[in-house]
Amino acid sequence: MNPLHPKKLLLTKWTAVRPISKDKHFLVAKVIQPELPESAVQWIDLEAVFSRKQIRIQWRDLRDASLWKQGWV
Repeated sequence: MNPLHPKKLLLTKWTAVRPISKDKHFLVAKVIQPELPESAVQWIDLEAVFSRKQIRIQWRDLRDASLWKQGWV
């Protein structure tokens, strides 16, 4: 997998290995900026393509190949 950086995640496409509430394809809708500017980004909002439901996860979870695949597979 390509190296991920939180600043370049916005609008990237992801596929859940196991569907989440019957949704499988997601877009990174928002990168949550920390309150303190010197802190690292930890959270992102993913939006389901079909249902438009949003979930919040830690962006590092996208590195786990058992949970997420990059792109729409």
